[in-house]
Amino acid sequence: MNKSKLNLNIIEDTFKNRKPNAVGTYSYFSVMVPLVEKEGEIYLLYEVRADSLKRQPGEVCFPGGAIEKNESRRQCAIRETREELGIRKKDIRIIAEIDTLYTYSNFTMYCYLGQISYEAFCNVKINPEEVKEIFLVPLEYITKETPFIYNMDVIPEIGSDFPYNMLKLSNGYNWRRGKSQVPIYTYKDKVIWGLTARITHNLASIINSKSSE
Repeated sequence: MNKSKLNLNIIEDTFKNRKPNAVGTYSYFSVMVPLVEKEGEIYLLYEVRADSLKRQPGEVCFPGGAIEKNESRRQCAIRETREELGIRKKDIRIIAEIDTLYTYSNFTMYCYLGQISYEAFCNVKINPEEVKEIFLVPLEYITKETPFIYNMDVIPEIGSDFPYNMLKLSNGYNWRRGKSQVPIYTYKDKVIWGLTARITHNLASIINSKSSE
């Protein structure tokens, strides 16, 4: 922008075709919530993260990862599923984009409900650098199971060096707090918790609300 006096033309030109983004430092991820139909029953497919990973090793998750530059969130979910499970794009059918997960730790997770053919599931070749193993959980079990839910307070940690004097606040400030839920499912020897369980719980809630209509 030149240093000429601001006017509406300059303002309008600045924002013309500009895509809105998040304020601050934010990361964006996409995950696939895969359904597999086996012998007439529908299952959710989960992964166990490789023990060698730096973040959440050994935890249960859905296929997914960070959205790359010039990649849509839908494309990311499909790409990550293909890379982690070694299946072809044509073996993945997107059913719908489901609710987005916004976290207090500065990232957004987009979620896609998809179907993986049973034939493709039987021929999965997991990427051992990312995935330790995969397993199936009956969707009916998830929709009927009530998870344990831990309610957590998210409290801002404000240092003693915050300049309250600049704000003319002699008695500090009542900073806003947040809340977050940590659902926990158990199935056989597997524990599904955290963000993956939040996505699972939300999916079950959507299906159950539709069934009760």
